[in-house]
Amino acid sequence: MAAPSPPPSSSSRAPPEVPMELHAGNRDRLVDALRAHLSPSGRPLHGLVLLQGGEEQTRYCTDHLELFRQESYFAYLFGVREPGFYGAVDIVSGESILFAPRLPADYAVWMGEIKPLPYFKDRYKVNMVFYVDEIAQVLQDRFSGHGKPLLFVLYGKNTDSGNYSKPASFEGMEKFDSDLSTLHPILTECRVIKSDMELDLIQYANDVSSEAHIEVMRRARPGMKEYQLESIFLHHAYMYGGCRHCSYTCICATGENSSVLHYGHAAAPNDRTLNDGDMALMDMGAEYNYYGSDITCSYPINGKFNRNQAIVYNAVLKAHNAVIAHMRPGVNWMDMHKLAEQTILESLKNEGIVHGDVTDMMAQRLGAVFMPHGLGHLLGIDTHDPGGYPEGLERPKEPGLSSLRTTRELKEGMVITVEPGCYFIDALLIPARDDPVSSKFFNWDEIEKYKSFGGVRIESDVYVTAHGCKNLTNCPRETWEIEAVMAGEPWPLRSSTALATNNGLS
Repeated sequence: MAAPSPPPSSSSRAPPEVPMELHAGNRDRLVDALRAHLSPSGRPLHGLVLLQGGEEQTRYCTDHLELFRQESYFAYLFGVREPGFYGAVDIVSGESILFAPRLPADYAVWMGEIKPLPYFKDRYKVNMVFYVDEIAQVLQDRFSGHGKPLLFVLYGKNTDSGNYSKPASFEGMEKFDSDLSTLHPILTECRVIKSDMELDLIQYANDVSSEAHIEVMRRARPGMKEYQLESIFLHHAYMYGGCRHCSYTCICATGENSSVLHYGHAAAPNDRTLNDGDMALMDMGAEYNYYGSDITCSYPINGKFNRNQAIVYNAVLKAHNAVIAHMRPGVNWMDMHKLAEQTILESLKNEGIVHGDVTDMMAQRLGAVFMPHGLGHLLGIDTHDPGGYPEGLERPKEPGLSSLRTTRELKEGMVITVEPGCYFIDALLIPARDDPVSSKFFNWDEIEKYKSFGGVRIESDVYVTAHGCKNLTNCPRETWEIEAVMAGEPWPLRSSTALATNNGLS
């Protein structure tokens, strides 16, 4: 029988009010960027940015409405939580306009009060509000001074998904000139660099998620189900953090499941029973007012690292810490990925799991056998925030490197995840064993000991500052910190030195 879980902890954290000045500032930055782009080209400075917000979706053919979450570019510029809106920004004056859907009278019966237009003007701090069915007339009446109004609409490729953003469309749009190429790269680049107010929300999401991860860590016990750990996280983030949405589907992987990089999907729904001796890999992040977090903690379910678990965990932690120590503006992200690979391989070599020259292993791309995913990704309103591959930057082709979601140089204001991992994945180890060149680097007798180990990932969200970086995530990372917290110690630990001494680590 599983040991009883400790009682759940509460939190004194209060969800912050979100100033609409955040989104007004985002609009101002876009206007400045568009003007800077258009002026050198000699193009006239006139026209409007026009975005179409998200629409509510039903579940297949039913009338069940899925919980709405705003389209991310629209959320960035306007912060509107309701579906069915359009938004426009005049690039000459900087004035902003919202267009609200005209709701039927029975909306008030089923869904609540029908808000008047002045409500949206005041709430979202825009200059004007009209109805969606008035778009063509309003734009013609107010913005035809330079001839046929020009609309900058959003159309471009997301380099993570391969999907294209949906350009705005409305009845009467054929009366306007449309530019489909200018807006997307400029607005995407605006999203790459975070303002102080954006950073505050990302920090809050990290604070809530770090606290929720620690709650899961404390309450995990052999005999529980993976989905119970997911439930603890979701409850804590919503109950105490006001985070109704998660940034992505929770990955609550234990035992061999922890080598499945995107475990937790519908066909693998976090439903394994936790066993004594398992490693857990918990990749979960809460979202607050659209801005997200993405945190992974790995630890033994029974609260004590055995030797093999400590070997793999410390290899990954060393890589995680080495990357953060090197991060600053101007550093190339592919170099950071290779640093993580090299650090993990060196640690594995020191423990006799691989042998030979690490430089030769890197040339053979053996790092990708143990870490097939990229080191990290931009983070913001989307978990995989756009802007990883701006025009002219090509994705690498080599194993491991081809999974990088960006190869950019770091810039002040970026938020990026640092998430090295080390996994024992048969689908990668078997081809390596069959390859006469790669196979000689592995100690296959040692590898066999890790056959059902799974994997370890450690992930933090990191803000690039003017001269270095700041880790926004606050979870126990050292093995002895994790063991202390799982044994009931508060976090942050009262005295790291004292606890280390008590554990015989000093």
